[in-house]
Amino acid sequence: MSQAPREVEALVAEREERRRAKDFAAADALRGRIEALGYRILDGAEGPTLEPTQAARVRAADVPSVLGEPATADATLAWVDEGWPEDIRRAVDATRASGGGSDVHLVVADLTGGDAHYGDDVEILRLEPGTGWAAARNAGLRRARGRIVIALDGSIEPTGDVVAPLLLALRDPSVGVCGPFGISTDDLREFHESAGPVVDAIEGYCLALRRELLVELGGFDERFRWYRTADIELSFRVKDAGYRCVVVEVPVRKHEHRMWDATTPEDRDRLSKRNYNRFLERFRGRTDLLVGGTEGG
Repeated sequence: MSQAPREVEALVAEREERRRAKDFAAADALRGRIEALGYRILDGAEGPTLEPTQAARVRAADVPSVLGEPATADATLAWVDEGWPEDIRRAVDATRASGGGSDVHLVVADLTGGDAHYGDDVEILRLEPGTGWAAARNAGLRRARGRIVIALDGSIEPTGDVVAPLLLALRDPSVGVCGPFGISTDDLREFHESAGPVVDAIEGYCLALRRELLVELGGFDERFRWYRTADIELSFRVKDAGYRCVVVEVPVRKHEHRMWDATTPEDRDRLSKRNYNRFLERFRGRTDLLVGGTEGG
């Protein structure tokens, strides 16, 4: 068995202290946190031991957050695997190959029920079946140890250092969210691609924000069980909080978007309409948030 992460070992030690203090409720809660990180704790005469539970599935809400701890990397790159691990592997391999001087943390929220492995440098959250897209995305983001967090779709293949330009852009405190794919709207109904640099939303193919803003906003709205419009809703919350959405040139290649292609046209229309209405629940009539005529400035 490979050595457990330091975070898991620290939780085991804390659980032992709670058990010695006969605080069994706290000890049980710590056991749950350990299991959410992929380990089963076995109590024996010589003390507790750990074994990995690769097949174990956890609730997204039970994945513990590290966002209250100091950042230990320049950036966290996060993916959601909805059934195409080969796409995630392509992106992870390309990230490793791209080099650059940034220290990165990689995390995958796995919804497939499988046992895909991407290397010891990738943290995998094996979530229970039926977890919605936004809940899975947020579970991965709560594990972020980077100063910035980059949410990536499996269709995106880095062709160079994606971290450095996003780190640089987010040094500007007025920038809330950034990425290479921007969209804008004149009427909150029809959105079009925009080179910006200031836009109304950053598409979720590659979307970056500072770790502290993620804490402030609370991540994606978990009512979005399908991905569409969740990026727009988050971008508008970023703007409503007083920040800008900015297009940043990043070296990436966009491949087939698997979930879109795997969804029937009827379901695309139904789910897209549902998600768009969720967006309008909060932002109907908020034309004051639009870049409008200032687009490109």
